Amino acid sequence: MNKCYIWPISLCSWSLRNDFEKINAVMKSYEFQHVHLDLRPACVEKSAEYVQKVLKQNWIISATMIGFPQEDYSTLETIRQTGGIVPDEYWEQNHQFFVNAVDVTKTLNVKYLTTHIGFIDHSCPANYQKLLGRVKSMADRASQKQVILLMETGQESAEDLAQFLCDLDHPAIGINFDPANMILYDKGNPCLSLKKLAPWVKHVHIKDAIFTRTPGLWGKEVAWGKGQVGTMAFLQKLKEIHYDGAVAVECEADSYIEDVSIAMENLIKFQG
Repeated sequence: MNKCYIWPISLCSWSLRNDFEKINAVMKSYEFQHVHLDLRPACVEKSAEYVQKVLKQNWIISATMIGFPQEDYSTLETIRQTGGIVPDEYWEQNHQFFVNAVDVTKTLNVKYLTTHIGFIDHSCPANYQKLLGRVKSMADRASQKQVILLMETGQESAEDLAQFLCDLDHPAIGINFDPANMILYDKGNPCLSLKKLAPWVKHVHIKDAIFTRTPGLWGKEVAWGKGQVGTMAFLQKLKEIHYDGAVAVECEADSYIEDVSIAMENLIKFQG
């Protein structure tokens, strides 16, 4: 089975639009077994058949993932307003989606469940405390099922996220580190951010991007090795922090099929 250094190579199922035939073809071609599994078809679309289909696959699930139906990624401003569990009007239904995701994650015998919680509002103490409370309730629920909730990076700086995690101080909370998100949201240098957040990093996305030249607009996702993450430096930094989890390829650009292949080939070459 191919690895990147000591790290199992995983593939985000949504990168291939949850097409099981395509996922299995890529896994066979590059000789790996791990998948970062999208649970939205099971927990948001309520498809029981989806879980049964997953159970029939010869996959090792490195983590599961849940997103929320109201999220609008059209612009940075729309995702700020609609992202994660922040919008009050969607909290009740999103909490239930999350509870369902925890239960499915447990059924699949998976340790980690990843999600974007939304933008952390450090400017308003009331909003900050409310979000802390919501995340704590989610982590409590995950802990009851022996699942660890992993918050995905990108929508805040490493310093702000570290402060939130310290204030939360919960054993069932960690980080899914996405280096490209730090660039796409213009929130700092991925390698420096990784060092700052190292104590909480349990799962990693492999994705690259280019910083925006216009503040307030998205950066641009590109194939692994063609952006500003500094891919070799990033992998070396993973070694330095003694990371021992999976590295999951995530490609969401229109060229996702080609980008998955580029990432896989480059990861296999890296032997530390």
